[in-house]
Amino acid sequence: MPIEPERSLPSLDTIVLERHEHALLATLNRPSVLNAIDARLRADLHRLVEHVASADDIRVLVLTGEGRGFCSGGDVAGLAAGPEDLSHQNVLLDEYLSAGDRALALDHLHKPVIAAVNGIAAGSGMSLALSCDLRVGDSRTRFRTAFVERALSPDAGMTYTLPRIVGYARAADLIFTSRDVAADEAHRLGLLDRLVADDGAVAAALELAHTIAAKPPVAVRASKQVLKRSADLALEDVLRLETAALTRSARASADRLEAVASFKERRTATYLGR
Repeated sequence: MPIEPERSLPSLDTIVLERHEHALLATLNRPSVLNAIDARLRADLHRLVEHVASADDIRVLVLTGEGRGFCSGGDVAGLAAGPEDLSHQNVLLDEYLSAGDRALALDHLHKPVIAAVNGIAAGSGMSLALSCDLRVGDSRTRFRTAFVERALSPDAGMTYTLPRIVGYARAADLIFTSRDVAADEAHRLGLLDRLVADDGAVAAALELAHTIAAKPPVAVRASKQVLKRSADLALEDVLRLETAALTRSARASADRLEAVASFKERRTATYLGR
């Protein structure tokens, strides 16, 4: 059951926040446009990440969308109705270029982020889902790169995250064709890490969040940092990163002492994230 929203949570115009113990459920709340990202939602996403980064009691962030979709991408419907002049095209382009900031914000967040993809994730919305550490979906889940249909190349880190998740050739297929990818195929390709029954994406994502949150937070954060930085490094550089992270989590962590004590005493550990 969700915990009542706390006063310490930020008040956001386009995202609804709910605390679930040490997990925070953040629901994009523009259902009339399938949670398309406009300037307000973009600003709220930045505020959300800043809050999660600084809140010691939040260990995992879960992102989802209100209504029938996760996120349909950049909200350019109003712009598209305008005159097709240079100034209009520049405004449209700015909407896409600013999306990269969201990808960097999630990439730099040292806590795990889970996307509960409860419907369509298209364009920048797909990029947003791919920027999360894990993705959980159900039968309603659908991905679509969408950019080439708008005579654009991808934004928000899609050309970085997508080939790392599915491989170059499959990423090229999805981007060049902009075809729909239904839930079953998404799971086979690795776009979804977990596929559950109808309408179950959010509940399954929260269950996964609770599982992760129960682990030593310092070790989880250190593990994410090494994983993020290791993708493009040589083995010797990765080994140095792992050694530094392991040293921090093993020597400077009260959680490590609790892990050892609970193992010896055969009891459930209680981690404080210190």
